[in-house]
Amino acid sequence: MAERDHQDAWLLVERDDLQPVRGEHQLAVEFSPHPGSLPHTALPAPAERQAGAEELAEERLLLASATASPQDVQQIRWLTADDFVLPLHAGIWQSITALVHRGDVVDPVTVLGEAQHRGLITEAATPKDLMALVSTPAGSPEHWGEQILRRALLARAQTVATRITAYTDDLTNTPHQLITGSRRALADLNALRTRYRRATAPATTPATHPPARAAPLPRAAGPPRHSTPAAPRAHR
Repeated sequence: MAERDHQDAWLLVERDDLQPVRGEHQLAVEFSPHPGSLPHTALPAPAERQAGAEELAEERLLLASATASPQDVQQIRWLTADDFVLPLHAGIWQSITALVHRGDVVDPVTVLGEAQHRGLITEAATPKDLMALVSTPAGSPEHWGEQILRRALLARAQTVATRITAYTDDLTNTPHQLITGSRRALADLNALRTRYRRATAPATTPATHPPARAAPLPRAAGPPRHSTPAAPRAHR
């Protein structure tokens, strides 16, 4: 996991370094898109994401923990179905978020019903399989969602790097075409990176104000003052 964390940090730093020193606005003015400004390079097909055991386990744990704690689903709107490796898991995630959005009860039975409505039940994914998938929670949905989004970010970065490399290796591209194509590729990466930063941003704590000072208690009233009558003056 430490090596993967270093890769994440390297990716974010390198993406910032790719921003032109002269400024994004000036670059957009000097190299504004126009017909023929995009590269005509034949791009390789995006590499299919491998559904490894660890990736699948994280997605299962997210679905189960989200079913057990649907109140936390609203806090991870930065996660989308496209971030999942397995399409079945993406469909179940959409089922859970749909129930939460409608304010319906979320439990294994209602998730199964929503999944059936979306046509997710097949011979390979039986109702028993789906019930088991969302019935063993562990950890928090936010934690597993971050892991899934991190993997999606790295996969997107690899795809973008492949596209830019293809543009660079194609000697028929003009500098204008190379810059325009690269900027579009990086825009796709930046959209996902923005969601990742939103997911991993530290929670903000509300500002604390010093407690208001209590008003002083009224002083106890003493006994009423009695004026001493003046002594009568003696008359001769």
